[in-house]
Amino acid sequence: MVSGGTEPDRAPNDHHGDKQEPPRPGSVRPTSRRLLVAIAVLGVAIGVTTVKAIEAGGGVAPAVSWLTLIAWGFLAALLFAAARNTHQRVQVRRERIEPSRAVFLLMIGKASAFVGALCTGVYAGFALSFLQAMGSSGPRNRVIMAGAAAVVSVLVVTAGLLLERACRIPEDPDKTP
Repeated sequence: MVSGGTEPDRAPNDHHGDKQEPPRPGSVRPTSRRLLVAIAVLGVAIGVTTVKAIEAGGGVAPAVSWLTLIAWGFLAALLFAAARNTHQRVQVRRERIEPSRAVFLLMIGKASAFVGALCTGVYAGFALSFLQAMGSSGPRNRVIMAGAAAVVSVLVVTAGLLLERACRIPEDPDKTP
């Protein structure tokens, strides 16, 4: 039998008594928190390795600037605003939004969560790399800025997840709240 086909005596989504309901056609699974943690751990490894490689080559590891914090903060604010607006429209007022817009918002939310998790890890890796030299003011400032960037990146992850959640279709769209 061809993969994806159905046998005559089975429904298309019959999974032999599985307790989990199969996803509806056209649906997207929620972003896995475990995957986000794994991406952040990978980011830590990338951040630490990057600093060590640059310093081993005789260079100076990059510092996180205020502009980076402002840009990440602005992105987080935009994502929180989009999540709130989408939640109000879809979940509270039960308005229909165009499918292409819903998919766009969902993908922006998912992508923001993934990129935010990676950057959280990279910035945390930078901060960990500079911790050993905390005695002088230069490394102390680098730890503070990288740590702040990691925190702001967590806000981007949170806002992305909220936007993704706001895009969920209510269970019974005919019900009034």
